[in-house]
Amino acid sequence: MYSDSFDQVVALAREAGRVTLDYFQSDFEVYDKADDSPLTQADLAADRVITAALKDFPIRSEESGHGDFVNAETFWLVDPLDGTKSFVAGHPDYTVNIALIHQGRPVWGVIDAPALGQTWWGGPGHGAFFNGEPMRASAANTPLRVLASRNHLNAATHAFIEALPAHTRVQRGSSLKFCAIAMGEADLYPRLGPCCEWDTGAGEAILMGAGGAICDLNGAPLAYGKVDALNPFFVASGKTNPVDYLPQGQQGQ
Repeated sequence: MYSDSFDQVVALAREAGRVTLDYFQSDFEVYDKADDSPLTQADLAADRVITAALKDFPIRSEESGHGDFVNAETFWLVDPLDGTKSFVAGHPDYTVNIALIHQGRPVWGVIDAPALGQTWWGGPGHGAFFNGEPMRASAANTPLRVLASRNHLNAATHAFIEALPAHTRVQRGSSLKFCAIAMGEADLYPRLGPCCEWDTGAGEAILMGAGGAICDLNGAPLAYGKVDALNPFFVASGKTNPVDYLPQGQQGQ
């Protein structure tokens, strides 16, 4: 579906990533948005590059909106700079995310990490790729390799992780957590804190292309194109069904 243009969107994500490098580890202004999250000139510059080039469907971006994406059957979902806190701190683990959403679900996505020189893309039925090479999620490791966020490890997430069987923690920033599972470098990513559709759309598409999945804490898939872009809490995993990691008594609710 729509695969003829996917190579162009990979190139577009990389182009937007190169724009962010003009600001990375330099002096730039940081603004506070209404939700107290940071916004930089790099976010806005990357958003302009992406939204000017995407065609055919409405666009829902963290920094802008173009067309009626809520009522559209198909739309582009964009985070022009995911991991702005890392970007501001000078860490390279930030990304540019673009996903295609069809009937409320991600069907393809691309994640570019410009400061790392790395790009991932794929989707269900399309496979998953890292810098052009195929990749697959792996069966669960022993001990479990659990992803934890540098900036969002709250008490609920900590309690969820500590209730798991034997495990080690793996650190990744931004949507690179989905990429780590898709590459077989991690097993599980619980997110029991706020995040929005643009934070997960591309990562979920790539993860599904690699054989992994995401579910909310009731075992249901995430929905995209909601009026409120906020996601429910969720668990992402590789080949092991993420429902299997939900607390006892919560599975299948």
